Order: sequence, then C-alpha cells, then structure tokens
Amino acid sequence: MTIFDLMKERVVLLDGGFGTELIRQGFPPGTCPELWNVEHPEVVKKIHKSYFDAGSDAVLTNSFGGSKIKLSSYALEGRCFELNYAAAKIANEVKPKGRYVGGSMGPTGKFLQPQGPYSKEEFEEAFSEQAKGLSKGKADFLLIETQYDLKEALCALRGARRSTDLPIFVTMTFNRLPRGFFTMMGNSVSQCIEELEKEGVPVLGTNCTLDSEEMVELIKAMREKTSLPLIAQANAGKPSLSVEGRVSYSQGVEDYVRYIPQLIENGATLIGGCCGTNPDYIKKMSEIIKKSSVS
Repeated sequence: MTIFDLMKERVVLLDGGFGTELIRQGFPPGTCPELWNVEHPEVVKKIHKSYFDAGSDAVLTNSFGGSKIKLSSYALEGRCFELNYAAAKIANEVKPKGRYVGGSMGPTGKFLQPQGPYSKEEFEEAFSEQAKGLSKGKADFLLIETQYDLKEALCALRGARRSTDLPIFVTMTFNRLPRGFFTMMGNSVSQCIEELEKEGVPVLGTNCTLDSEEMVELIKAMREKTSLPLIAQANAGKPSLSVEGRVSYSQGVEDYVRYIPQLIENGATLIGGCCGTNPDYIKKMSEIIKKSSVS
C-alpha cells in the first residue's frame, strides 16, 4: 500500500517537531542538525522511533536544512549527498512495516534575485543534489516544507524532479493578516495553490507559524480552492525564551488537540505537528484520528 492508498482510507498522521526533540537529546544550538545523521545516528533514530511508537504513519527525515546552500553556512555543502542519504537511511532503519519516510526539504534561508544574490538555477541545483541523496536513501516521498516564497518552492520542486521520480509534496508557511493569509513574501493562498496545481503537485498544504486554532481557518480557506489532499502541521503556539535560555511554546497538548477534529472536518488529509510539538502531541492526535475513522 502506498501513502496515497492510505490517504483514500483515512486521515494520515505525520510526525511532530524534530529540532526541539534534538535539543532535548543534547544537540547544541548553532551547530548543524544534519551532521548528527553521521555523528550521532542513534539519537536521530531514537527520535524517529518515538514518533512511530506514538502512532505516526510517516516521519520526516532530519534533513530540513540539507540543501547545499543551507549547508554552506557550516562549510558542509560538499557533504550534501552524504548527509541526506544518511538522513533517509536512518529513518528507514526504524520504519515499521506499512509506514513511510518523507524526505524533508526546508528553505535555503536565502533570497532569490532581486531581493538576494541567488539565481533560480542555483536554487534548483542546490535542491536537486539534496533530493538525490534522499531518494537514494529510500525515502518514500519528498516534502518541500516551510516555504515562505512561492518562487523558491517552485525552484525546489523543479530541482528535485531532476533527481528523482518520487512523489513530491509542498507546504507553504502563511501569516495571518487582517486581509487574509499570506506568506512572508506576499503570496496569497489562491496564488500558491494555483501555481502548485499547475506544476502537478499531488499533495500540498501548510505548516509552521500558526497554532492549531489558526490553522483550522487556513485549511478551510485552502479546501475552498483545491480538491487535492491537504497537509496541516501547526506549531504548538508561539515560542518564548526562559531566563535559563529554554524555549517553550504557548499551546499545551490538550489545547492543541482540541482543534484537530475541526481541522479534519475542514478538509485536512494529512495532519502532523510543527515547532514545539512532540510525541505526546502525536499520540493524542493518533487517538483522535482513530475515533474519527470509526465514526
């Protein structure tokens, strides 16, 4: 059974936040998360397993910042294929039968011309190399995620398609403004959906920034514009920093999961968590999905 077959049967459960879980396992902020795929694979594996154990149908690889451009800030661009291949391989090593591994591809953190120095060709090449590593490591699908610029998302999509025949999903990140939901670069919901549909993306959606209550409204707006399967991965509210330097999020488990049934009702096909969520959130979401499947 493919992940597409599962989507036809019921809501698919993704995993939750990865970066916050890495930090809980001793990862020092400011260093490269993808390097832990080769230096501390047992820690990465443990996090993936905790999400599978909590009920995730699919986990996302530890490769969010694995494009050549993003890795260049750590002088690791030459290890792009190696680190992404390792990311997919590790997740597959703990994948139970009938579950899936998605290759995570986050933004470069840079801007395209004229706002920044990079050409579309340079972006495409950076994502192409990343997709090659994830594909060779046996990811079941790729997820181009947390995209705040539609132009970059399209570069990532085209670059990835040069290297793989895997299905490629895309999630955009929106802010809630008085006039509606827009990305940081001013892309509207309808513009994003129209362009991604034109490119033949089989699954699209949204993640990050918004909490689960805000995402209920956004998914409703997206469902009105498309019949494609929709991904929803909300943050656990807003982050805050304690005096000791610890990051915490404003939405606890119970408040977060209150909105999951409505998210499903409004048309989300795949649901997971983003920043601040952990296996406890996913376990509760798994219980809700089971109940909604029975009813």
